[in-house]
Amino acid sequence: MGSSQSSIWKITRKLFNKIHLYAGLTCGLIVIAVCFSGTLYVYNTEIREFFDAELYFVEQSGQRIGAEELKRILEIREESEVTGLNWNAEADRSVQFTLKKEGDEGRGNTFYVNPYSGELLGNSSDKTATIEFMGYMFSLHRWLLLDRIENPILESIGNRDLGRFINGVSTMLFLLGVATGIVIWIPNKVKNWKQGLKIKWSGNWKRVNHDVHNTLAFYSLTLLFLMAATGPFWSFNWYREGYQKTFDTYQTEAQKEAEKNLPKPTFELNQSITLDDILDKTNQILNFDGPVRISLATSSVETISVRKYHSGFFAGTGSDDLTLSPENLEVLESKLFADLPLRQQIGRSVKALHTGEIFGQFSKFLWFLACAVATSLPVSGTLIWWNKRKKKTTKRQPKQEQETEMA
Repeated sequence: MGSSQSSIWKITRKLFNKIHLYAGLTCGLIVIAVCFSGTLYVYNTEIREFFDAELYFVEQSGQRIGAEELKRILEIREESEVTGLNWNAEADRSVQFTLKKEGDEGRGNTFYVNPYSGELLGNSSDKTATIEFMGYMFSLHRWLLLDRIENPILESIGNRDLGRFINGVSTMLFLLGVATGIVIWIPNKVKNWKQGLKIKWSGNWKRVNHDVHNTLAFYSLTLLFLMAATGPFWSFNWYREGYQKTFDTYQTEAQKEAEKNLPKPTFELNQSITLDDILDKTNQILNFDGPVRISLATSSVETISVRKYHSGFFAGTGSDDLTLSPENLEVLESKLFADLPLRQQIGRSVKALHTGEIFGQFSKFLWFLACAVATSLPVSGTLIWWNKRKKKTTKRQPKQEQETEMA
Protein backbone atom coordinates (compact mmCIF):
# COMPACT_ATOMS: atom_id res chain seq x y z
CA MET A 1 0.00 0.00 0.00
CA GLY A 2 2.80 2.37 0.99
CA SER A 3 4.70 1.56 -2.21
CA SER A 4 1.58 2.29 -4.28
CA GLN A 5 1.05 5.67 -2.59
CA SER A 6 4.71 6.53 -3.07
CA SER A 7 4.45 5.68 -6.77
CA ILE A 8 1.34 7.86 -7.22
CA TRP A 9 3.05 10.73 -5.39
CA LYS A 10 6.13 10.46 -7.64
CA ILE A 11 3.98 10.52 -10.79
CA THR A 12 1.96 13.49 -9.49
CA ARG A 13 5.08 15.39 -8.49
CA LYS A 14 6.69 14.70 -11.87
CA LEU A 15 3.59 15.97 -13.69
CA PHE A 16 3.47 19.14 -11.61
CA ASN A 17 7.18 19.60 -12.14
CA LYS A 18 6.68 19.51 -15.93
CA ILE A 19 3.81 22.01 -15.76
CA HIS A 20 5.87 24.27 -13.48
CA LEU A 21 8.88 24.06 -15.79
CA TYR A 22 7.15 24.81 -19.08
CA ALA A 23 4.91 27.51 -17.60
CA GLY A 24 8.02 29.20 -16.19
CA LEU A 25 10.08 28.89 -19.38
CA THR A 26 7.20 30.21 -21.52
CA CYS A 27 6.53 33.34 -19.49
CA GLY A 28 9.97 33.88 -17.94
CA LEU A 29 11.14 36.97 -19.84
CA ILE A 30 7.73 38.66 -19.60
CA VAL A 31 7.57 37.95 -15.86
CA ILE A 32 11.01 39.51 -15.35
CA ALA A 33 9.93 42.69 -17.16
CA VAL A 34 6.53 42.89 -15.42
CA CYS A 35 7.85 42.09 -11.94
CA PHE A 36 10.89 44.37 -12.24
CA SER A 37 8.70 47.33 -13.20
CA GLY A 38 6.17 46.25 -10.56
CA THR A 39 8.86 46.20 -7.88
CA LEU A 40 9.63 49.85 -8.62
CA TYR A 41 5.99 50.81 -9.06
CA VAL A 42 5.08 49.60 -5.56
CA TYR A 43 6.78 52.81 -4.43
CA ASN A 44 5.54 54.97 -7.28
CA THR A 45 4.21 57.69 -4.96
CA GLU A 46 7.31 57.70 -2.78
CA ILE A 47 9.67 57.85 -5.79
CA ARG A 48 7.78 60.80 -7.27
CA GLU A 49 7.72 62.61 -3.95
CA PHE A 50 11.45 62.03 -3.38
CA PHE A 51 12.69 63.21 -6.78
CA ASP A 52 10.04 65.94 -7.25
CA ALA A 53 9.98 66.97 -3.59
CA GLU A 54 9.46 70.64 -4.49
CA LEU A 55 5.92 69.78 -5.63
CA TYR A 56 4.89 67.81 -2.57
CA PHE A 57 6.70 69.28 0.43
CA VAL A 58 6.76 72.80 1.88
CA GLU A 59 8.28 74.55 4.87
CA GLN A 60 5.89 75.33 7.69
CA SER A 61 5.65 79.09 8.04
CA GLY A 62 2.93 80.55 10.23
CA GLN A 63 -0.72 79.65 9.69
CA ARG A 64 -2.14 77.93 6.64
CA ILE A 65 -4.31 79.96 4.32
CA GLY A 66 -7.88 78.66 4.19
CA ALA A 67 -8.89 76.35 1.36
CA GLU A 68 -11.49 78.81 0.04
CA GLU A 69 -8.99 81.69 -0.04
CA LEU A 70 -6.48 79.52 -1.92
CA LYS A 71 -9.27 78.61 -4.35
CA ARG A 72 -10.05 82.29 -4.96
CA ILE A 73 -6.37 83.16 -5.55
CA LEU A 74 -5.94 80.29 -8.02
CA GLU A 75 -9.11 80.99 -9.99
CA ILE A 76 -8.11 84.63 -10.48
CA ARG A 77 -4.53 83.79 -11.38
CA GLU A 78 -5.31 80.93 -13.79
CA GLU A 79 -8.66 82.29 -15.09
CA SER A 80 -10.12 78.83 -14.50
CA GLU A 81 -12.66 77.19 -12.21
CA VAL A 82 -11.66 74.93 -9.33
CA THR A 83 -13.50 71.61 -9.65
CA GLY A 84 -11.63 69.55 -7.07
CA LEU A 85 -9.28 69.63 -4.11
CA ASN A 86 -6.86 67.17 -2.47
CA TRP A 87 -6.32 68.49 1.04
CA ASN A 88 -3.54 67.01 3.16
CA ALA A 89 -3.55 68.29 6.74
CA GLU A 90 0.10 67.34 7.40
CA ALA A 91 2.07 70.50 8.19
CA ASP A 92 4.86 69.94 5.63
CA ARG A 93 2.63 68.97 2.69
CA SER A 94 1.39 70.95 -0.31
CA VAL A 95 -2.25 70.82 -1.37
CA GLN A 96 -3.55 70.09 -4.87
CA PHE A 97 -6.35 71.85 -6.74
CA THR A 98 -7.94 70.63 -9.97
CA LEU A 99 -8.79 73.49 -12.35
CA LYS A 100 -10.64 73.55 -15.66
CA LYS A 101 -11.13 76.37 -18.12
CA GLU A 102 -14.65 76.95 -19.36
CA GLY A 103 -15.41 74.72 -22.36
CA ASP A 104 -12.42 72.44 -21.76
CA GLU A 105 -13.02 68.69 -21.85
CA GLY A 106 -11.28 66.13 -19.68
CA ARG A 107 -10.37 66.20 -16.03
CA GLY A 108 -8.44 69.48 -16.06
CA ASN A 109 -4.99 70.18 -14.60
CA THR A 110 -3.78 69.58 -11.05
CA PHE A 111 -1.96 72.53 -9.46
CA TYR A 112 0.39 72.06 -6.49
CA VAL A 113 0.09 74.94 -4.04
CA ASN A 114 1.98 76.04 -0.92
CA PRO A 115 -0.81 76.40 1.69
CA TYR A 116 1.18 78.93 3.72
CA SER A 117 1.96 81.42 0.96
CA GLY A 118 -0.39 80.54 -1.91
CA GLU A 119 2.70 80.06 -4.13
CA LEU A 120 2.18 77.88 -7.19
CA LEU A 121 4.72 75.03 -7.07
CA GLY A 122 3.87 73.40 -10.41
CA ASN A 123 1.11 71.55 -12.24
CA SER A 124 0.43 68.15 -13.75
CA SER A 125 1.13 69.35 -17.30
CA ASP A 126 4.82 69.79 -16.38
CA LYS A 127 6.43 66.49 -17.33
CA THR A 128 9.44 66.00 -15.05
CA ALA A 129 12.08 63.33 -15.62
CA THR A 130 10.61 61.33 -12.72
CA ILE A 131 7.10 61.42 -14.19
CA GLU A 132 8.45 60.34 -17.57
CA PHE A 133 10.46 57.48 -16.04
CA MET A 134 7.59 56.20 -13.91
CA GLY A 135 5.34 56.50 -16.96
CA TYR A 136 7.68 54.12 -18.79
CA MET A 137 7.64 51.75 -15.80
CA PHE A 138 3.84 51.75 -15.78
CA SER A 139 3.75 51.15 -19.54
CA LEU A 140 6.22 48.26 -19.18
CA HIS A 141 4.22 46.76 -16.34
CA ARG A 142 0.82 47.06 -18.02
CA TRP A 143 1.47 46.90 -21.78
CA LEU A 144 5.14 45.81 -22.13
CA LEU A 145 5.89 49.21 -23.73
CA LEU A 146 3.93 48.18 -26.84
CA ASP A 147 1.66 51.21 -26.41
CA ARG A 148 4.74 53.36 -27.10
CA ILE A 149 5.06 51.93 -30.62
CA GLU A 150 3.14 54.13 -33.08
CA ASN A 151 2.69 51.70 -35.97
CA PRO A 152 0.39 48.71 -35.29
CA ILE A 153 2.26 45.41 -34.89
CA LEU A 154 -0.80 43.34 -35.88
CA GLU A 155 -3.68 44.50 -38.03
CA SER A 156 -6.29 42.66 -35.97
CA ILE A 157 -5.45 44.21 -32.60
CA GLY A 158 -4.06 47.49 -31.28
CA ASN A 159 -0.61 47.58 -29.69
CA ARG A 160 -1.98 48.39 -26.24
CA ASP A 161 -4.47 45.51 -26.40
CA LEU A 162 -1.73 43.19 -27.66
CA GLY A 163 0.51 44.13 -24.74
CA ARG A 164 -2.39 43.68 -22.34
CA PHE A 165 -3.12 40.21 -23.78
CA ILE A 166 0.50 38.98 -23.62
CA ASN A 167 0.78 40.35 -20.09
CA GLY A 168 -2.44 38.62 -19.01
CA VAL A 169 -1.48 35.23 -20.45
CA SER A 170 2.00 35.43 -18.88
CA THR A 171 0.52 36.38 -15.51
CA MET A 172 -1.83 33.40 -15.60
CA LEU A 173 1.09 31.11 -16.48
CA PHE A 174 2.97 32.60 -13.54
CA LEU A 175 -0.05 31.91 -11.32
CA LEU A 176 0.01 28.32 -12.55
CA GLY A 177 3.70 28.19 -11.69
CA VAL A 178 3.00 29.46 -8.17
CA ALA A 179 0.26 26.85 -7.65
CA THR A 180 2.35 23.93 -8.92
CA GLY A 181 5.45 25.18 -7.16
CA ILE A 182 4.06 24.47 -3.71
CA VAL A 183 3.50 20.81 -4.65
CA ILE A 184 7.07 20.53 -5.94
CA TRP A 185 8.36 22.22 -2.79
CA ILE A 186 6.82 19.58 -0.49
CA PRO A 187 9.73 17.28 0.46
CA ASN A 188 9.57 13.61 -0.49
CA LYS A 189 9.79 12.70 3.17
CA VAL A 190 7.70 14.71 5.60
CA LYS A 191 10.42 14.47 8.26
CA ASN A 192 12.71 16.55 6.00
CA TRP A 193 10.25 19.45 5.62
CA LYS A 194 12.53 21.85 7.53
CA GLN A 195 15.11 21.59 4.76
CA GLY A 196 12.70 23.42 2.47
CA LEU A 197 12.60 26.44 4.81
CA LYS A 198 16.28 27.35 4.77
CA ILE A 199 19.16 27.94 2.38
CA LYS A 200 22.31 25.85 2.67
CA TRP A 201 24.87 28.61 2.12
CA SER A 202 27.77 26.15 2.57
CA GLY A 203 26.77 24.23 -0.56
CA ASN A 204 28.05 24.86 -4.09
CA TRP A 205 26.45 27.58 -6.20
CA LYS A 206 24.00 25.14 -7.81
CA ARG A 207 22.71 24.06 -4.40
CA VAL A 208 22.49 27.66 -3.19
CA ASN A 209 20.61 28.68 -6.35
CA HIS A 210 18.21 25.76 -5.92
CA ASP A 211 17.56 26.65 -2.26
CA VAL A 212 17.15 30.35 -3.03
CA HIS A 213 14.54 29.58 -5.68
CA ASN A 214 12.55 27.18 -3.49
CA THR A 215 12.85 28.92 -0.13
CA LEU A 216 12.23 32.51 -1.21
CA ALA A 217 9.30 31.40 -3.35
CA PHE A 218 7.81 29.53 -0.39
CA TYR A 219 8.05 32.52 1.97
CA SER A 220 6.56 34.80 -0.71
CA LEU A 221 3.89 32.32 -1.77
CA THR A 222 0.79 34.09 -0.42
CA LEU A 223 1.80 37.51 -1.76
CA LEU A 224 2.86 36.08 -5.14
CA PHE A 225 -0.53 34.37 -5.39
CA LEU A 226 -2.39 37.63 -4.61
CA MET A 227 -0.35 39.60 -7.15
CA ALA A 228 -0.77 36.98 -9.87
CA ALA A 229 -4.46 36.34 -9.13
CA THR A 230 -5.37 40.04 -9.34
CA GLY A 231 -3.13 40.87 -12.34
CA PRO A 232 -5.43 39.55 -15.13
CA PHE A 233 -8.18 41.86 -13.79
CA TRP A 234 -6.75 44.56 -16.10
CA SER A 235 -6.10 42.23 -19.05
CA PHE A 236 -9.33 40.31 -19.66
CA ASN A 237 -12.93 41.49 -19.45
CA TRP A 238 -14.15 37.96 -18.63
CA TYR A 239 -11.69 37.78 -15.73
CA ARG A 240 -12.72 41.21 -14.45
CA GLU A 241 -16.41 40.28 -14.59
CA GLY A 242 -15.72 36.97 -12.84
CA TYR A 243 -13.84 38.75 -10.06
CA GLN A 244 -16.55 41.37 -9.65
CA LYS A 245 -19.30 38.74 -9.57
CA THR A 246 -17.37 36.68 -7.04
CA PHE A 247 -16.95 39.67 -4.72
CA ASP A 248 -20.34 41.27 -5.33
CA THR A 249 -19.23 44.45 -7.11
CA TYR A 250 -20.46 43.63 -10.62
CA GLN A 251 -22.97 45.77 -12.51
CA THR A 252 -24.43 44.82 -15.87
CA GLU A 253 -24.55 47.38 -18.67
CA ALA A 254 -28.34 47.47 -18.25
CA GLN A 255 -27.94 48.30 -14.55
CA LYS A 256 -25.43 51.04 -15.32
CA GLU A 257 -27.72 52.48 -17.99
CA ALA A 258 -30.75 52.35 -15.67
CA GLU A 259 -28.73 54.12 -12.98
CA LYS A 260 -27.80 56.86 -15.45
CA ASN A 261 -31.43 57.31 -16.52
CA LEU A 262 -32.80 57.61 -13.00
CA PRO A 263 -34.43 61.01 -12.49
CA LYS A 264 -31.92 63.27 -10.76
CA PRO A 265 -32.93 65.89 -8.24
CA THR A 266 -31.93 69.46 -8.99
CA PHE A 267 -30.19 71.68 -6.49
CA GLU A 268 -29.78 75.37 -5.97
CA LEU A 269 -26.02 75.87 -5.90
CA ASN A 270 -25.30 77.74 -2.68
CA GLN A 271 -22.43 80.09 -3.46
CA SER A 272 -21.96 80.87 0.23
CA ILE A 273 -20.77 77.31 0.95
CA THR A 274 -16.97 77.32 1.04
CA LEU A 275 -14.34 74.63 0.75
CA ASP A 276 -13.57 75.20 4.42
CA ASP A 277 -17.22 74.45 5.25
CA ILE A 278 -17.02 71.19 3.29
CA LEU A 279 -13.78 70.20 5.05
CA ASP A 280 -15.29 70.99 8.47
CA LYS A 281 -18.42 68.95 7.67
CA THR A 282 -16.31 66.03 6.45
CA ASN A 283 -14.09 66.00 9.52
CA GLN A 284 -17.13 66.13 11.81
CA ILE A 285 -18.61 63.02 10.22
CA LEU A 286 -15.34 61.20 9.48
CA ASN A 287 -13.45 61.97 12.66
CA PHE A 288 -10.00 60.54 11.91
CA ASP A 289 -6.73 61.82 10.45
CA GLY A 290 -6.21 61.51 6.74
CA PRO A 291 -6.18 63.33 3.39
CA VAL A 292 -9.48 64.48 1.87
CA ARG A 293 -10.46 64.60 -1.82
CA ILE A 294 -13.35 66.87 -2.79
CA SER A 295 -15.15 66.99 -6.16
CA LEU A 296 -17.33 70.09 -6.40
CA ALA A 297 -20.75 70.35 -8.02
CA THR A 298 -20.61 72.44 -11.21
CA SER A 299 -24.27 72.12 -12.26
CA SER A 300 -27.71 71.96 -10.62
CA VAL A 301 -27.91 68.16 -10.99
CA GLU A 302 -24.50 67.43 -9.49
CA THR A 303 -23.62 66.83 -5.87
CA ILE A 304 -20.48 67.36 -3.80
CA SER A 305 -18.46 64.15 -3.57
CA VAL A 306 -16.01 63.69 -0.71
CA ARG A 307 -13.56 60.87 -0.14
CA LYS A 308 -11.38 60.55 2.95
CA TYR A 309 -8.47 58.14 3.40
CA HIS A 310 -6.87 56.83 6.57
CA SER A 311 -3.23 57.68 7.19
CA GLY A 312 -0.54 55.88 9.17
CA PHE A 313 1.96 53.04 8.84
CA PHE A 314 -0.72 50.31 9.07
CA ALA A 315 -3.52 52.38 7.51
CA GLY A 316 -5.99 50.43 5.39
CA THR A 317 -6.50 51.52 1.80
CA GLY A 318 -10.30 51.60 1.91
CA SER A 319 -11.79 55.08 1.68
CA ASP A 320 -14.96 56.48 3.26
CA ASP A 321 -17.22 58.31 0.78
CA LEU A 322 -19.81 61.03 1.37
CA THR A 323 -22.28 62.63 -1.03
CA LEU A 324 -23.29 66.11 0.12
CA SER A 325 -25.99 68.50 -1.04
CA PRO A 326 -24.61 71.68 -2.68
CA GLU A 327 -27.53 73.59 -1.11
CA ASN A 328 -26.91 72.98 2.59
CA LEU A 329 -24.25 70.21 2.91
CA GLU A 330 -26.87 67.68 3.94
CA VAL A 331 -25.49 64.14 3.77
CA LEU A 332 -27.33 62.50 0.87
CA GLU A 333 -25.35 59.26 0.97
CA SER A 334 -22.66 57.79 3.20
CA LYS A 335 -20.52 54.81 2.17
CA LEU A 336 -18.16 53.73 4.92
CA PHE A 337 -15.64 51.06 3.95
CA ALA A 338 -15.94 49.31 7.32
CA ASP A 339 -19.70 48.94 6.85
CA LEU A 340 -19.34 46.99 3.60
CA PRO A 341 -19.62 43.17 3.65
CA LEU A 342 -16.23 41.43 3.54
CA ARG A 343 -16.85 40.29 -0.05
CA GLN A 344 -17.34 43.87 -1.23
CA GLN A 345 -14.36 45.08 0.77
CA ILE A 346 -12.20 42.57 -1.12
CA GLY A 347 -13.89 43.49 -4.40
CA ARG A 348 -13.18 47.19 -3.94
CA SER A 349 -9.59 46.49 -2.91
CA VAL A 350 -8.41 44.71 -6.06
CA LYS A 351 -5.88 47.43 -6.93
CA ALA A 352 -4.61 47.61 -3.34
CA LEU A 353 -4.25 43.81 -3.22
CA HIS A 354 -2.24 43.93 -6.44
CA THR A 355 0.06 46.83 -5.49
CA GLY A 356 0.40 46.12 -1.76
CA GLU A 357 -1.33 49.24 -0.47
CA ILE A 358 -3.89 47.17 1.43
CA PHE A 359 -2.33 47.97 4.85
CA GLY A 360 -0.28 51.08 4.18
CA GLN A 361 3.52 51.19 4.30
CA PHE A 362 3.66 47.92 6.23
CA SER A 363 2.15 45.84 3.42
CA LYS A 364 3.85 47.87 0.67
CA PHE A 365 7.24 46.84 2.04
CA LEU A 366 6.22 43.16 2.07
CA TRP A 367 4.88 43.42 -1.52
CA PHE A 368 8.13 45.13 -2.57
CA LEU A 369 10.17 42.20 -1.23
CA ALA A 370 7.83 39.62 -2.78
CA CYS A 371 7.91 41.37 -6.15
CA ALA A 372 11.72 41.43 -6.04
CA VAL A 373 11.63 37.67 -5.37
CA ALA A 374 9.22 37.19 -8.29
CA THR A 375 11.67 39.05 -10.57
CA SER A 376 14.43 36.60 -9.62
CA LEU A 377 12.41 33.37 -9.90
CA PRO A 378 12.56 32.96 -13.71
CA VAL A 379 16.35 33.42 -13.57
CA SER A 380 17.02 30.97 -10.72
CA GLY A 381 14.42 28.54 -12.11
CA THR A 382 16.01 28.54 -15.57
CA LEU A 383 19.42 27.88 -14.00
CA ILE A 384 17.98 24.88 -12.11
CA TRP A 385 16.53 23.48 -15.36
CA TRP A 386 19.79 24.11 -17.26
CA ASN A 387 21.93 22.44 -14.59
CA LYS A 388 19.67 19.37 -14.58
CA ARG A 389 19.77 19.28 -18.37
CA LYS A 390 23.58 19.34 -18.38
CA LYS A 391 23.64 16.62 -15.73
CA LYS A 392 21.43 14.35 -17.85
CA THR A 393 23.59 15.01 -20.94
CA THR A 394 26.76 14.10 -18.99
CA LYS A 395 25.21 10.84 -17.77
CA ARG A 396 24.06 9.92 -21.27
CA GLN A 397 27.48 10.41 -22.88
CA PRO A 398 29.39 7.47 -21.25
CA LYS A 399 26.53 5.10 -22.15
CA GLN A 400 26.69 6.18 -25.80
CA GLU A 401 30.49 5.76 -25.83
CA GLN A 402 30.15 2.24 -24.36
CA GLU A 403 27.64 1.23 -27.08
CA THR A 404 30.05 2.55 -29.75
CA GLU A 405 32.91 0.43 -28.40
CA MET A 406 30.73 -2.71 -28.34
CA ALA A 407 29.76 -2.13 -31.96
